[in-house]
Parts: sequence; C-alpha cells; structure tokens
Amino acid sequence: MTFGFRITWLIGIVATALAMLGAAPAEARTGQLLDVCIMRATPGLSVPALFRTPSRFDCTTPQSAYGSGDFWVLSQALPTNLTHIPDLRALTASVWQDRVTLFVLYADGAIRRTGFTSRTSGRHLMIGATLSLTLPPHVAPPVRLLWHVEGSANLRGVVLGPTLATAAEAAESEIILSALYASFGGMAIALIVYNLALWGALRQSFQPVYCLLVLCLLGYAFSSSAALGQLVPSLDNNVRLKLNVCLLAICAGMVLVFARAFFERAVFDGWPRPASNVALATLATAGIAFAILAPWQIYWLDRLLTLSYIPLIALVPPVLYRAWRVRSSYLWMFTLAWGAPIVFASLRIAGALGLMSWSFWIDNSTMISMMLEALLSSLAIAYRIRLLSVERDDAREQEIAARLLADTEPLTGLLNRRAFLDRAIGRSGDQMLLIADVDHFKHVNETIGHDGGDEVLRVVARVLRNAVPTDALVARIGGEEFAILIDATTPVLPDTILERLRSQRMPFDMAITASIGCCTGPLQRESDWKALYRSADRALFAAKGAGRDRSRDAGILPIAA
Repeated sequence: MTFGFRITWLIGIVATALAMLGAAPAEARTGQLLDVCIMRATPGLSVPALFRTPSRFDCTTPQSAYGSGDFWVLSQALPTNLTHIPDLRALTASVWQDRVTLFVLYADGAIRRTGFTSRTSGRHLMIGATLSLTLPPHVAPPVRLLWHVEGSANLRGVVLGPTLATAAEAAESEIILSALYASFGGMAIALIVYNLALWGALRQSFQPVYCLLVLCLLGYAFSSSAALGQLVPSLDNNVRLKLNVCLLAICAGMVLVFARAFFERAVFDGWPRPASNVALATLATAGIAFAILAPWQIYWLDRLLTLSYIPLIALVPPVLYRAWRVRSSYLWMFTLAWGAPIVFASLRIAGALGLMSWSFWIDNSTMISMMLEALLSSLAIAYRIRLLSVERDDAREQEIAARLLADTEPLTGLLNRRAFLDRAIGRSGDQMLLIADVDHFKHVNETIGHDGGDEVLRVVARVLRNAVPTDALVARIGGEEFAILIDATTPVLPDTILERLRSQRMPFDMAITASIGCCTGPLQRESDWKALYRSADRALFAAKGAGRDRSRDAGILPIAA
C-alpha cells in the first residue's frame, strides 16, 4: 500500500468519524427534534402543575449528571407546523428504564397519557432501538409532552433523542434502518458461508475464528437493532439491553482472538500474548458482572465495563507496530478492514464516559463500522488467499524441483537408475530395452582428461535423448552405460542411434562411438526387468566382441509362466 493511499484512507476515516461525531440525532430519524428539560421526581408532584410551571425544570445540566432514579422530563412547546397532523409519534432511544408514562397536553387544556413498562415495550420498539409512542388522539392539537420515567439507570440520559414525527416519517426511518441492518445481516451471512467454504479447502486457523466473530456480530446486530424485541414482544427490554452488553463484549474479545489467529505468530510472541489474555479476562469479568448484577450499582458496573474495553484499544498500536517490525504480510489488510471499527469503538467509549454528547449514529456505529469491515474484509481475505495460493504454488514448484533433482543424474540430466526403474517396471505391453555403452571410454579420459570425458558423456546423453520419442525413458545407469526403454510398438532402430553418435561433433573433435545391445519383452515385475536386462547386456557384450560401434538384438523374451 503506497504512502499516498494510506494518507487518503486515514483522512477518509477521520472525516467520517468527525461527520458522525457531529451528526445530530435529528439526522438519524426524520421528524422534529425536541429540546427537553429535566427534574428529579419527588412525592406530591401533579402532572397539571408540572405543565403549568416549566421553570421548575433544569434545561442546562446534562441529564446523566442526575444519576439513576425517577424523573420528569418536559419538552419544549411543540412546533405548530406539526401539531395539526393526526397520528403523531414521540420517538426516543431505548435505554434502561422500568416504566415510562407519556403525558400529552393539548391546546384546550386536556391531558392524555400513554406509556409502557420494560416488559411491555416490545410492541413499541422500532428498528434502530427506538421506542415509538403514538400520541393519544384528541380534538385539539398537542402543545407539550411530559415523560415520567421510573427506574432510569440514566447512564447516558433519561430521555435520549426525543423526536416528534408523523407516522409516515417514522415508517421512513424504520425502512432506512431496516435496509442498513438487513444489508449487514446479508453480508455477515455471506462472509460466514464464504469463509467456511474456503476453510474446507485452505484450513487456515483464522477462518473459523472469523466466522465465530461475524456470528457474534450478527447476534449483536439482531439484538441491538431491536429486531429481537420485535420478534419476541414479551421480552423485557432491560433483559435485551443486558444481552446487548454481553454480545458486544464477546464481539470485542473475539476481535482480539481473531487478530491473534490472523497475524503471524511472531507478532504476539513475548509480552503481547499474556497482555491480550489479561485484556480478555478483564473484559469477560466486567461483562459477566454486568449481566448478573445489574441493575444493582448499575452506574459503576457500566463504568467498569466501559473501562474494560480500554486495554483492548490500547493493545492496537503496539500490535500494529510489532506487525510492522516483523514485516507482516497482513498488516495493511488488518489496518484497512479494522480501522473504522476501532475508531468508532473509541468514540463509543468516549461517549460512554461522558466525554462527548450522545449521538444516534455513534450509538449505532458498531453496525455501520462492521458493514465497512465486512466489505473490506472480503477484499483482505481474498488477498490473503492469493498470498496463500502463491505460497502453495511456490512450495509445489520447489517440491517438483526437489523431486526432479532426486530423480535426475546430475552430470547428464538424465534419469538415474532408481528413478528409471521406478518408472520402467509396471509398463503395460512389450518394451524394447537398449543398453548403450561408450566405446573405449577409459582411453577418452586418458586423452582429454576427466573433465573432457564428462563433456563427452553430456553430448552422448543429449544425442540419446534426441534420438528417441518423448515418451521413452533414457537413463545413465553406470559410468559410461546408458539405458533406453521404448514401447515395442514404436521401436527405434539401434543403428539410427549409432549413426547420430558418429555424426555428432565431440569435444576436441574426438571420434566417439558406442555399442548397443537390445532386447524386447514384458516389464511388469522386477523379475521381468532382470531377465530383460541380462539379455540386453549379453547382446551388448556380443556387439563389443564383434568389433564395437555396432548393435546386437537378443530378440523377444517369452512371457514368464
């Protein structure tokens, strides 16, 4: 990856993060965002009195500063351009609360109420973990809203992202968010199937880990999007939020496990491995504590869980640095695919610690960033598979080269005796075996030296190889002795080979000749080879005894009983 591409990618990540950081909740949903003021609930307060005295409410202090408990939350005066529209909805983010009652003040002074409990909130859940309450119908238009929230954990706020929307606007928001979550779900399922199929062929350890990670993310998306609450309306919403917490913690831990399986082992050798084990144990402990103990001391349990993500984030820079130091082939792939999820996870931690205001997009950034990760991971995994393919091709070529070296006689490049016999014995049909021996080779060595004699052997080998069909076996089986095996249906005349040797220019223009003995017969077993070789060898001696530079044929051996 070039330096320019890295800079472009980083700018894109930062720009996206800043855009989402500044995104107002109204941009997450269509409708009119409402300003609200808050006060802690105390005995003796009446709803009409609260509507009449809005000055009693605090409009400047952040809601989360009040801690947990029961609260009254009053909206601004409703915009007049919406109040005449029937079937209005009050939308808020789903947070930990036991009961919510919405009081609506109408222009004629009438007050109507609606609401839900944590157990009955399922029928009001929209995709995107938004709670929708339809304003009770009345002849006069609504002018102000008042929420009575009981049992609020108030970790991020009591009433988050309050929005007034029409039924059409609420439906539009749900369609858009449903499309986003469905897109992620489709990509997640495709990635699981894709990697499991490839794992069957490649058997890479990171692939089943990645499938498990994506499966956990799929479960988290299904729960955090509120699709689970819609599917099971009787599910207590606070229980669903607990499930979200556990699944998100599992997903974060699985990212670290995946990184350990994805990178080369050297990246996590030394202190990073035990440090990652500590980070995983810390996260698991905090997640289990929240799941079991909440809502008891829920504020501190939430802070503990949020802080337990920091060691995971803190491990990222040193791990990437070590990957760079060991020249990991997968560094840029991991950085490209997981850059956005890591950035947005850091933003969520900052939001959870109160370092930035609540944002719908930041609250749903896990799904958005994982959609980017799913797209980029498919490219990254494809690139890694390409690297594996190249590595396997290289290994296969090296294996073939090593096998060829093991089967080849180094001086002439012909088959050695072992390789020749391995390929010869078992051939079907009659075979013609020719044994060629260079005449007076000792005299050749004495005349031009052993180096010259080696060159003569190379030339003879080349002549023999070129004089026979490509499917013939040619081997050097002794010092100056060569063997040729040819299918008997396409024989080569020995005299033709001898003529080629006579006409071939030799080192120092020496006249080099050879004698050939041949025999034809079956070659199914080792005993056949011994019989065929003995007959061809006797024919070779007969050729040498007759004056050399000639051939003799032992004929056809009978098939053994």
